[in-house]
Amino acid sequence: PTLDDTDKEPPKSLYLAYAHTGLFAARMGPGPHLRGVVLPGGILGEEFDYFHEQIAHEEMGRLCCPGFVDGLGTGLVIGLPPVMVFGNNELKAKVVSECLRGEKSICLAISEPFAGSDVADIKCTAVKSACGKFYIVNGVKKWITQGQNADYFTTAVRTGGVGVGGISLLLIERSEGVETKKIKTSYSGGAGTTYIIFEDVKVPVTNLLGKENAGFKSIMYNFNHERWFIVCGINANSRRITEESFKWASQRTVFGKPLIEQPVIRQKLARMLSRVESVQNWLDNITYQMTKMSYKEQSTALAGPIALLKQYSTRCCLEVSDDACQIFGGRAITRSGMGQFVERIQRAIKFGAILGGSEEIMADLAVRQAMKVFPKTAKL
Repeated sequence: PTLDDTDKEPPKSLYLAYAHTGLFAARMGPGPHLRGVVLPGGILGEEFDYFHEQIAHEEMGRLCCPGFVDGLGTGLVIGLPPVMVFGNNELKAKVVSECLRGEKSICLAISEPFAGSDVADIKCTAVKSACGKFYIVNGVKKWITQGQNADYFTTAVRTGGVGVGGISLLLIERSEGVETKKIKTSYSGGAGTTYIIFEDVKVPVTNLLGKENAGFKSIMYNFNHERWFIVCGINANSRRITEESFKWASQRTVFGKPLIEQPVIRQKLARMLSRVESVQNWLDNITYQMTKMSYKEQSTALAGPIALLKQYSTRCCLEVSDDACQIFGGRAITRSGMGQFVERIQRAIKFGAILGGSEEIMADLAVRQAMKVFPKTAKL
């Protein structure tokens, strides 16, 4: 069976071995955590940039085992940056090093049964204790990637009133009152997708990430990197199954000649290649801009473009996988054999289209961001 088909999360031994290569650190992007670190390919941490990180995400995507790959660090990629950016020095020193060494795992706990893309409507509460030293957290989270065995939960909680102004980010360590239940999804159980229950969980106030009631902005900043990372993996999926389709069309014989000799197949391949390369060009353009901007500049200037690119990349992948399915025929709906990559992506494509912000929300966000800078006096 393939890694995805085992339905099991990556074993701890693999997790530690993966961390030892420096790939966890590489997938977190450039920053102080890379000082003195030698990364794959002999790259020094001080020379590392977002293009190097992009390659790391793309190579993971090329495996076309999306569920298992999500279980091998996606929780870290989206859950650790808020600690690195908004956590206090003591928290950073402890948690970041533990996670990058693979000794502990972390996840991002934002979505709830009642609030997915509508982050402002979360219900999970954090109320300060009488002594003022703790937050008491109560609530639930759902569809949390890599949450089943996580040691830390970067969690959106309500510390104030309704709406965006009452949301904070807390780092919750697994402890008494934290319960996780695995959710069966359409792709592999290797992702450790989880339903989380927090019941009277005591969290030190020092675990607050950023300022109280200012967590919504921190979540939005973090979403930029998460969405960019999703695009890297999604287009790598698209490229891999396009490559597989080209190989199959060249070797498969139908009606006495190679499948690729059929004009309708060449048209499908042309569409697939056009979509993959258009996303790649746009992604490389965004990545280049990231190398020239600070974290804060990226968070404001690139929010709209990254959101629109995510929406475009998942639509393209859906269409690419559909064409690949038609090229492979019955093999594309079989979990083993030469069409297995296409079959797995067929089951997983909607994850990218929903997680990190649904396509509809992404498109709307991009247009709203453009409206903010559109000249009020512009007319035909």
